[in-house]
Amino acid sequence: MTNQPIYSSGGAGGAGGSYTVVSSLQPSINPFEVVRSFERALCDYTGAPYAVTTTSCTMALLLAVACMREKLWGGNPLHKISIPRRTYVSVPMSIIHAGCYPIFRDEDWLGSYQLMPLPIWDCARLFTSGMFVPNTMQCVSFHWSKTLGIQQGGAILHDNPFADEWLRRARFDGRREGVPPKADDFDLIGWHCYMAPETAAAGLMRIGLLPKHNPPLPNDDYPDLSQMRIFR
Repeated sequence: MTNQPIYSSGGAGGAGGSYTVVSSLQPSINPFEVVRSFERALCDYTGAPYAVTTTSCTMALLLAVACMREKLWGGNPLHKISIPRRTYVSVPMSIIHAGCYPIFRDEDWLGSYQLMPLPIWDCARLFTSGMFVPNTMQCVSFHWSKTLGIQQGGAILHDNPFADEWLRRARFDGRREGVPPKADDFDLIGWHCYMAPETAAAGLMRIGLLPKHNPPLPNDDYPDLSQMRIFR
């Protein structure tokens, strides 16, 4: 008899669903437990009480803005969010996808900046130990060109237990962790952007090798987004 794995209902397992692998030679295991381990390592390194991993910093920003829009503004759309006019193009796109409207300001930033007036910070170019600031959501990047540099991936560092529950469901199609779709009761429109176990495993290996302090990365040669017709 061959050792053929059997896959149960798809999803994000312990990090967001009921995905298990069953083998004739080994007990049931949850491959997504490594995602939880990586999230715990992120908390230990940055000082954040919670870390919610995603497929990218872009998706982390989208989820953070959507969460704030839902919790602070009752889901009302078209709130204006101010960002520097020179930043990566996906940032205003994430704001729009989250149901808000980007406006642009002059700011000579390095490492991170705030999505005003929200307590959300784009920290795509900053990742260092003890970086977490209480009462904020810091969105970090693990793109191969960034400090951790694992391939793709991002995370929301925060300290709100109520937001944590919402963010974990929102990144996983609105599903509750560990609940098969047939048994779930959907009341949240989510996104499909949970981190894969192999990405988390790479991050878990690398984070232990990082120095205690890492300087902010220099900015790219960003265009002036305020002059782009699509954002006017």
